[in-house]
Amino acid sequence: MGSKSLQFFSLALTLLLLLTFQAVFADLKHKSTSPFQFLQHLQGCHKGQNLTDIHKLKKYLHNFGYLSYKNKTHADDDDFDELLESAVRTYQLNYNLKATGSLDANTVSKMMRPRCAVADIVNGTSRMRTGRKRAHHHSGSFHTVSHYSFFEGEPRWPASKYSLTYAFLPGTRADAINPVSRAFQTWAANTHFKFSRTEDYVNADIKVSFESSDHGDGFPFDGPGGTLAHAFAPTVGMFHYDADEEWSVIANPAAFHLETLALHEIGHLLGLGHSSIEGAIMYPTFSLGESKSLHGDDIQGIKALYNF
Repeated sequence: MGSKSLQFFSLALTLLLLLTFQAVFADLKHKSTSPFQFLQHLQGCHKGQNLTDIHKLKKYLHNFGYLSYKNKTHADDDDFDELLESAVRTYQLNYNLKATGSLDANTVSKMMRPRCAVADIVNGTSRMRTGRKRAHHHSGSFHTVSHYSFFEGEPRWPASKYSLTYAFLPGTRADAINPVSRAFQTWAANTHFKFSRTEDYVNADIKVSFESSDHGDGFPFDGPGGTLAHAFAPTVGMFHYDADEEWSVIANPAAFHLETLALHEIGHLLGLGHSSIEGAIMYPTFSLGESKSLHGDDIQGIKALYNF
């Protein structure tokens, strides 16, 4: 009996070690191949400096809506100028970091995290930290501050389109179907929307697919470990996973969680922008193995957008 128990314990320990090594290896692989890796050696840089790859930092902040140069030559140089300092400071405010305007360790760590490819700020018109006050009077008078946001112009689906169809590109990996379908049903349970799957990909309201690199929508993916997925504001109805990432149905420390990213991107499809609340599904960054569901901030946001 003791021998069998020892064998079982030994097997369990071996499996645990294998899983741990798999997770560590995946994390190291992701960090070494990430398109955001350049940020590592820029740690500590600040206004007035000229360092190799600062132009990449400018491109990063431009891609996510923080920075726009009228004079394009400054967009491509390695000068840490006042406009870049301001953009870094806004990024820090959005992610609840100390707003130093310099690339400190916490800012670099946050910027290097894999994330949704949708910009945090659209056309410079808003920040993630909207800080909306929502009054409640159930037990006295008090308010909570929400940090959801919307796309510019607050696009939404018209009242005639609250029953939406979704379809997967023919040939889409079979293991993604159920996680994405569950994510649609979670949103349906918390909104006035109804979602039904159709095989008619061409005419579906929402089209789901896995894409790589430049895939024709003007927003190319960047390979493993950078941007993970993106979706478009109403009523475009396109949702793309980056096919070059490792994906899994269950929370797996060596992959990204299909259902969690689907919940996030469906939020965009319905009109939500990014939130500065880390627990919200609309928070822009994700970790390997991370599993999340809807947060009160996400539900408040969608209710505010559609007035229900």
